[in-house]
Amino acid sequence: MNSTLRIRRARPEDQSAFYAVCLQTSDNGADGSHLHEAPDALGNIYVGPYLRLEPDLALALEDDVGVCGYCLGTPNSARYYERFQREWLPHIQAKLIQPAGDPARWTLTEQLHNQLLHPEALAYFPPSFAAWPAHMHIDLLPRAQGQGWGRRMLEQQMTALRATGAPGVHLCVAPGNARALAFYRKLGFTDLPAGPDTPPDSVFLGRTL
Repeated sequence: MNSTLRIRRARPEDQSAFYAVCLQTSDNGADGSHLHEAPDALGNIYVGPYLRLEPDLALALEDDVGVCGYCLGTPNSARYYERFQREWLPHIQAKLIQPAGDPARWTLTEQLHNQLLHPEALAYFPPSFAAWPAHMHIDLLPRAQGQGWGRRMLEQQMTALRATGAPGVHLCVAPGNARALAFYRKLGFTDLPAGPDTPPDSVFLGRTL
């Protein structure tokens, strides 16, 4: 295990590094930077609002080079998504233009901008998830993978979520990310049933805390 790696509480000034990690792991764990015309779009969904709304549950993984991973979460998804839409999205949406033309021909960035302007799918928390009200997600750059740090960060995050009184936690994985699915299932996460309104290309897993 790389002894220079360390977990710490995230700080506001970590945002740009977290956004970079988000991009560099966005293609089923591989670097997806080349797929995005607007590099902040993905981070504005999966990083920025957590740092702003749930700073006490934001963990950074860093080494002597810099930040190489993060774990973010919330103990109450319903409350988080309400605040996400009320407190975070307005200043983001004010800078966006609704994509035009055939949605089937939209670029990935245009798809993300459409999601930010119409965030219903981003706030997916069906009644069937009531036993797993918390959610979290983690991303690590390749230099931090395969050394047990992902497990350590998730365990630290789940301990923090448990301390809030959350009875369970869920997370979302792209179906093509076989490595991540195997990792979470090994940690005791089980597949949650998909419903008619489940976002496409999403697998949800849950675990009791």
